Amino acid sequence: MKRTRMKMGKRGVALAALLAALALAGYGVAFACTSIAVSKGASVDGSVMTSQTGDGGIEEPVIKIVPAADYKAGEMRKVYWNSTLRSPKDPQFEPLTYKGEIPQAAHTYAYTSAIYGVQNEHQLSFGETTIWVGERPELRDPEGMFDIVELSHVAAERCKTAREAVKLMGELVNTYGYCDGGECLTVADPNEVWFFEVYGATPLAKSGVWAAQRVPDGEIGVSANRARIGEIDLKKADYFMASPNVTSLAKEKGWWDGKKAFSFRDAYCPDNGSFYSQRREWRALSLLAPSLKLDPWTRAFPFSVKPDKKVSVADITRVFRDHYEGTEFDLTKGLAAGPFGSPDRFATQGFNNGTWERALSIYRAEYSWISQSRSWLPDAVGGVVWWGWDAPHATCYVPLYCGNTALPAGYDIGYRGEFDRNSASWAFAFVQNISNLRYDLMSQDIKARYTAIEAEEFALQPVVEKAAAELYAKDKALAVAYLTKYSVDTGNGIVQGWWKFGEQLIAEYNDGYRNVKKAGEKIGYPEEWLKAVGYGPIQKK
Repeated sequence: MKRTRMKMGKRGVALAALLAALALAGYGVAFACTSIAVSKGASVDGSVMTSQTGDGGIEEPVIKIVPAADYKAGEMRKVYWNSTLRSPKDPQFEPLTYKGEIPQAAHTYAYTSAIYGVQNEHQLSFGETTIWVGERPELRDPEGMFDIVELSHVAAERCKTAREAVKLMGELVNTYGYCDGGECLTVADPNEVWFFEVYGATPLAKSGVWAAQRVPDGEIGVSANRARIGEIDLKKADYFMASPNVTSLAKEKGWWDGKKAFSFRDAYCPDNGSFYSQRREWRALSLLAPSLKLDPWTRAFPFSVKPDKKVSVADITRVFRDHYEGTEFDLTKGLAAGPFGSPDRFATQGFNNGTWERALSIYRAEYSWISQSRSWLPDAVGGVVWWGWDAPHATCYVPLYCGNTALPAGYDIGYRGEFDRNSASWAFAFVQNISNLRYDLMSQDIKARYTAIEAEEFALQPVVEKAAAELYAKDKALAVAYLTKYSVDTGNGIVQGWWKFGEQLIAEYNDGYRNVKKAGEKIGYPEEWLKAVGYGPIQKK
């Protein structure tokens, strides 16, 4: 394996220092997510998809249903800043900070929330990925009202389409200001998917600057903690939107000369070349469009590409579970993978100006999900989120429909600092952690298990949804109850089975043996690793 560790150079050293400092300050937790967006014409069935891996490492591993509500004229909605994203049980948790109020809507839509808004009852979905590394530090505005969490919540509450959501979030930023670091939301509805990128607009301005770009039909896009919107052409309103100050602010600050084509990324996030992000972009695009033969060492990739074949939910799960297997960056190979090929590379700061490769599937993930929004089905049937707890490579995805009125047991509780068998997330964290005892073998057991379960789920999906659509035409409430029960029963069964699976793995690989056909079967260490670490007889002089 070539170049097993990335040399960072001056920019990389600065990035590592910034990440360490911000992590200590409580801001680095969200610089970790990946979102893959799939347009209608690029999917196997005409679904519009977006997705997210929630990889912060310390965020609260819960998902909740926020119900629809009605309000009286004149009521106000309070806006809060969530500075830590941690569980209230965490010693470093900080209560929400009140930032202000905006006029409340007469009616708000129901939606699922996992820190950020995920999907609302009209199939509107939001993937999130932080892009503040490389942004101009002058853009931070602590006086702004909105952070990216609340922007996603308000849009989920009030919007039915991606365009409506982009416009509303933009108007909120323009009117009330933006207090967060650089962020990207991939916003999908049953017909299209957009990238929305936003920054503050200098301290005390109580404003912000943003741009949005639509993924062309038939193409896919990836955001992996790096600004992706480059040149924008606001004359092409079907593909671009932006704040009124998008060019004037850049020109005023000397970040754009007003002559060459305007690039949103170059103006507001110019130091944007980290392999921490770029490598994931390369890998996701290469897995879905291998014929492009993209260079893993280049710094720039197209905003979107046409996949070699139409993309399915299963294809996205395969991308999310990747550790660069079969490439020069394969994290399951080499001494760093240990004797049993573990892809986990735990956080290590400040050693010899180096850093580990950053895979799409990472041990510290709280969750990952893929949404489908489908124009030919009623909203309650057409909107579904395939939800997986913990690291993608050790999870099993469960369908949660956007009209559901309840979640599987334990989905709304969880804290990383307290082992809890009542928390659904801990079933998968348990299996993921013990798999490192013998990753080369246990990972194959895990893969076989999730592959079989998900194959059955995908096969059942059209049958379940056909029945639900027929019910919906006769009785909407009955259809919602039917899908809710299906999701709850499926999720409960998988979680209960995953706990038993973890216990089975402990017994099967207890004390370094393989205890299947008979107890105490010796399986030892791989020969290649033994040679590499110098195992062998003592040589006489």
